[in-house]
Amino acid sequence: MVHQFKLNGYCIAVDSASGAIHVLDDVAYDIVAMYKTSTEEEIVAAVMQRYGSRPDVTEEEIRACIADVKSLEQAGKLWAEDVFAPMAGVLKERSGDIVKALCLHVAHTCNLNCSYCFASQGRFHGERALMSFETGKRALDFLVEHSGARRNLEVDFFGGEPLMNWEVVKQLVAYARSIEREKRKNFRFTLTTNGMLINDEVIDFCNREMSNVVLSLDGRKETHDRLRVDYAGNGSYDRIVPLFQKLVAARGGKNYYMRGTFTHANPDFTEDLFHMADLGFTELSMEPVVCAPDDPAALTPEDIETVKAQYELLARDMLRRRREGHPITFYHYMLDLSGGPCIYKRISGCGSGTEYMAVTPWGDLYPCHQFVGEEKWKLGDIWQGVTNTALREEFRACNAYARPECADCWARLWCSGGCAANAMHATGSIRGVYAPGCELFKKRIECAIMMKAAEEAE
Repeated sequence: MVHQFKLNGYCIAVDSASGAIHVLDDVAYDIVAMYKTSTEEEIVAAVMQRYGSRPDVTEEEIRACIADVKSLEQAGKLWAEDVFAPMAGVLKERSGDIVKALCLHVAHTCNLNCSYCFASQGRFHGERALMSFETGKRALDFLVEHSGARRNLEVDFFGGEPLMNWEVVKQLVAYARSIEREKRKNFRFTLTTNGMLINDEVIDFCNREMSNVVLSLDGRKETHDRLRVDYAGNGSYDRIVPLFQKLVAARGGKNYYMRGTFTHANPDFTEDLFHMADLGFTELSMEPVVCAPDDPAALTPEDIETVKAQYELLARDMLRRRREGHPITFYHYMLDLSGGPCIYKRISGCGSGTEYMAVTPWGDLYPCHQFVGEEKWKLGDIWQGVTNTALREEFRACNAYARPECADCWARLWCSGGCAANAMHATGSIRGVYAPGCELFKKRIECAIMMKAAEEAE
């Protein structure tokens, strides 16, 4: 399958099976578009009619271009055969029951009262709770016990607001470090925080122990304070921005992300990203809100079109910033065309429910943080392990080829079938399709590919 698009003056063709990307001139672009449905003579006639007034477009040149397209087809770089479909059902089976990452919900409580919070203000549809050290310790032991020969293990401290259980976070990091040599493991920690409780101790500890820090900021003050408020209704922007700036400066500007959410109120989210850049933050992420369709924050079909235009605007502006010597990074545009995800990741996706699980404060296991609190999605617990094996097998079978709607999608090996949680919340099934998310993902990939083409051309 070949996908063609034009963006920012570039004519691009993407071969979905091989991953080959071709930057074309307008004549070659049209030839590729006609190649599978027209004869050579029909292509020559059509191109001559369209471009014949140009001195550089001759019948000889057109036939040479058609020959080049045929060579690319024969080399498997255009209309390549999809040889990966038979692997989809066996790749995860080969990995067995190896677990490589846990999301530790150390705090099912929060000091903010964000109305769009998918986690019900940190409670995840249940009671407020803090994880004990004993439970967290057992979770780390569970991870080690089920990680097989894998050396590098990932642990995310999540909430709610994990800094509300700061002492336990520190104790768990210390415990993990104490067993690394004996167990022949290497722990990489991430902390996600709203910033309200950041202080010098938190900054020093995070910069010493956390491989990554995710900082929640929605952008402009008016955008952020519209929804990210405390229980008295006060906005949090003025309190957290100086703390984030201090943490990032002490961190040397590396291994962090400003993570924002845009909603119906700000589909012009690039203004919020640019504001964060003006504050000195360069590592940026902005995600569409996840909520019920009738929620006031939900994106409308009109918003989706606005957001797609915003993605294009952002890509062009990022190219400008890079040329001017002050680049910013946008998480969704991080694309490695030479050494990107292996075919296992392209087919299997994030590994939720198999390689990656979320742990509640009392030790229950869920496929990921977005399923926590919904009893039907409970996998087991950290003492008995995965007892709902049928559910684990359902997630194991969830891949880029598991959804009929993805069969004719050029991007399926870029998104791996999409987010299981978003699909479930939109359709009730992890094999469903969250249509707005698909539209936005494909636009982001087009923008990221265009940026690579522009970088290569400079």
